[in-house]
Amino acid sequence: MASDGFYLGVDVGSVSTDLALLDSFGNLLEKVYLRTRGKPVEVIQEGLKILEDKYPGIEINGVGTTGSGRNLAGVVLGADVIKNEISTHAVAASKIIPDVRTVLEIGGQDSKIIIIREGIPVDFAMNSVCAAGTGSFLDQQAARLEIPIEEFGDYALKAKNPVRIAGRCSVFAESDMIHKQQLGYELPEIIAGLCEAMVRNYLNNVGKGKEIEPPVVFQGGVAANVGIKAAFEKELGCPVHVPEYYDVMGAIGAGILAREYILDKNKKTNFKGFKISDFDFKTSSFECDGCPNHCEIANIYENGKLIARWGYHCTRWEAV
Repeated sequence: MASDGFYLGVDVGSVSTDLALLDSFGNLLEKVYLRTRGKPVEVIQEGLKILEDKYPGIEINGVGTTGSGRNLAGVVLGADVIKNEISTHAVAASKIIPDVRTVLEIGGQDSKIIIIREGIPVDFAMNSVCAAGTGSFLDQQAARLEIPIEEFGDYALKAKNPVRIAGRCSVFAESDMIHKQQLGYELPEIIAGLCEAMVRNYLNNVGKGKEIEPPVVFQGGVAANVGIKAAFEKELGCPVHVPEYYDVMGAIGAGILAREYILDKNKKTNFKGFKISDFDFKTSSFECDGCPNHCEIANIYENGKLIARWGYHCTRWEAV
């Protein structure tokens, strides 16, 4: 197996850290989905250990990182490419459905929309400010209603007459749900109403002014919720496709872009190897008092050696 050559994509988000192992043709061989738990470096090491144990001696030809923690992950891994989520999700969706024109992505803490024409992202929007409509909000409501999150969407599909829920804000949405419960509405009607409210909120905010055309691909953790998928199809009036590996599409896209970079440039990977799962990484920070900006500088150490620093706005704390 060591001679085949593989590629690794890593997506570090606030809720989950995903690893995608691709074969030499860029097809998914293995995925690892882990909760970030506020410890991105430790979770990256944990994910690498899982892959190494399952595929001993595997040779990684290229590594790409994405997500909110992409720069940190890039330094830790020795990534060949570090890309934003728009690029990686668009690339992954295009591999699954080559003629995709709209990508809907809703994760644990944020959501985004990507408009693709002729295989090229031409427009996008992101919402990372409000929690309404994200996975964490759904988790919270499922816990409050004492319903397993895996069954949340199934409840919505049972509804005959979904009630209207105010979905513009997570606080108002929860208050409205409680009010509807007190009025005696059944859970399926309330949950279906919440799904429809979340979709309206998404389309009115993230999707506002965008040309949403089919084929439409829905990815991110929330794509597992069949109630949200059904609400999107009802609102858009067209089928919404959920990829088999909807939850790790960012990581898949990062791996694909790493493969393209390595092959196009005929480069040798910068990947440090699976041995980094045993390295000792530590971080520290301090506030610079050199000027009125008061930049908060972050340091990362590998086995006691400073390997990266960021947060500065001048040359004083540049490269290690």
